[in-house]
Amino acid sequence: MKTPMRLALLSALFFTTLAQAAEPVLIDVHRDANCGCCKKWISHLESNGFKVNDHVEADMSGVKKRLGVAPRLGSCHTAVIDGKFVEGHVPAEQVLALRKRNDLLGIAAPGMPLGSPGMEVEGRGEAYQVIGLTREGKDVVVADYPAR
Repeated sequence: MKTPMRLALLSALFFTTLAQAAEPVLIDVHRDANCGCCKKWISHLESNGFKVNDHVEADMSGVKKRLGVAPRLGSCHTAVIDGKFVEGHVPAEQVLALRKRNDLLGIAAPGMPLGSPGMEVEGRGEAYQVIGLTREGKDVVVADYPAR
């Protein structure tokens, strides 16, 4: 292959890869209209490269039930990425890691832990865990976040 042709192919491959890497990660977020912390979590996702489809819901309990979120894992909002649920104030890094976890149905930051994304309070933050729900219905700790 001649050098100009090789350079053109390599250049096309480079720019295609670069464009794919720059594409935002799509996620659907279901939330109550009156929840301010949900909007803050959406901002956290957007600032970390996500494109959020924001769904305001009248029946969040129904959404959680339909998506398989166990009540013990509950929080205020529920997202869906690649067919898996993300419950509550889960950090963006864990949402991205979930995409590679075929053993999990979803992940959750149960409750509304202070200091988690969207629940920041100046000088305050509690330790919390991100819990994964396996296909067998078992809870596994995916990540530990220390108190701040």
